[in-house]
Amino acid sequence: MDEFIRVEQLHKRYDLSEPWLARLIYRRPKRFLDAVDDVSFSIERGKTFALVGESGSGKSTIARMTVGLLTPTRGRVLIDGHDLHDEHLSQVEHRRIRQRLQMVFQSPYASLNPRWRVGSILAEPIRVFRLVENRDAEQARVRELLEQVGLSASDAKRYPHEFSGGQRQRISIARALASKPDFIVCDEPTSALDVSVQAQVLNLLKQLQRDLGLTYLFITHNLAVVRVMAHRIGVLKSGKLVEEQDTEKLIESPQSDYTQMLIRSAPRIHRAAS
Repeated sequence: MDEFIRVEQLHKRYDLSEPWLARLIYRRPKRFLDAVDDVSFSIERGKTFALVGESGSGKSTIARMTVGLLTPTRGRVLIDGHDLHDEHLSQVEHRRIRQRLQMVFQSPYASLNPRWRVGSILAEPIRVFRLVENRDAEQARVRELLEQVGLSASDAKRYPHEFSGGQRQRISIARALASKPDFIVCDEPTSALDVSVQAQVLNLLKQLQRDLGLTYLFITHNLAVVRVMAHRIGVLKSGKLVEEQDTEKLIESPQSDYTQMLIRSAPRIHRAAS
């Protein structure tokens, strides 16, 4: 097994306590929320691992810790053997690791800067990571990214509000690809889209995975969607991983009562084209 991502005993605790003076006056104890509690899993290179569960189960918290947007209270995220949250990493090493990680967010409406043209949105990570030598090469890369996700090179001159929801999500995917990552976290990437558009975006993600060898962590509440996308599934409940199996085995023979409930409540969906 060519393991690329390993999450070890990940834990995230939030302090929900009232201010110190209020606790002193009213003699109230501190209050904590364990959003993620001792979660471990691994993802093979070029494969998709899906985390499913209801809202509030900790899926998005794990997603953000996996790309470095949140720091775990305990535990480690290893990217190709390197600890993403290692405080002793040099700035160059940390930058190199971060370039390999990207995220596609749930809302294609909120995740794109409405004041920027699409070309500028896509060019930003290219500049930040210094991936090309001059502006001509940068513009050529922007055109390549747009065409890669099924849009036109001329779309670089337009603003996000001029596109449909499905097209905006394609732009978000293109932005994620701009830094030439190995690993992409997809956090509910189709839940804000119409059903017909969902299938198109899922097909695009699968095609990009085949073409570029991408590794995905796919976050969703919908088991019907992950049956199309995932090679392996982990089921989260209240911050804990209650079950993990290969996709078909989990769908056909779920072990936990919670997984069985999720499967019964999932809408039917036809498999996306391979």
